[in-house]
Amino acid sequence: MKKLTYGLCAMMVMSSTAYAHDANVSDVNKSVINRVPYNVEVCTNVTSGGDKTGDTLKGGLIGGILGKVITKNNDGAAAGAVLGGIFGHNNSDATATTRRQCSVETRYEEERVSVYSHSIVTFTHNGQQYRVQFTK
Repeated sequence: MKKLTYGLCAMMVMSSTAYAHDANVSDVNKSVINRVPYNVEVCTNVTSGGDKTGDTLKGGLIGGILGKVITKNNDGAAAGAVLGGIFGHNNSDATATTRRQCSVETRYEEERVSVYSHSIVTFTHNGQQYRVQFTK
């Protein structure tokens, strides 16, 4: 216990107070972008339908069957399928339609703001200038 007491006394005697001169604290700001969301409705015209593929396939199928029955030959079936497909396509009543399709999208308004970043203290001690950066 005596050693601890002597040690503490020795530390108190040997320690000295350091004084900083001309201390200056300055705040540093940085620029950031805040994104603020908002919703908008966006509408577009969409074309659908008008596909004559189904009518072409039906015509080809019926033409192929008729060609095979009439000619009793595979070549007649092929010719009937081609002619039936052309006939089905030309006589198709499929028409394209245009409709308005709307959806809601999220967009962002951006604003640049200045916010606190950190602080710097500048001081002189024993003729030497020091700069220390810290955050409040």
